[in-house]
Amino acid sequence: MIRPNKHAHPDKTVISAATIMLKRLRKSRSVRFDDLRVFLKSQEPDAETLYLPALNLLFLLGVVEYRKKNDTFEYIGR
Repeated sequence: MIRPNKHAHPDKTVISAATIMLKRLRKSRSVRFDDLRVFLKSQEPDAETLYLPALNLLFLLGVVEYRKKNDTFEYIGR
């Protein structure tokens, strides 16, 4: 679910997972695909199913780019 409502747990939403991932990306500037997934799972164990939707949200916002050669995501935030 992208938009939280009164029935959603605040830590189990796409926005929450994207925020966790964004903190890691801002700190490291470049993170491997699997490392980012493992980091999200370590921060919020139930958020693993939200990994790809949160990643899609970050792409749509234009905050990250995927580097195919290195299999990494790079923070390009504005």
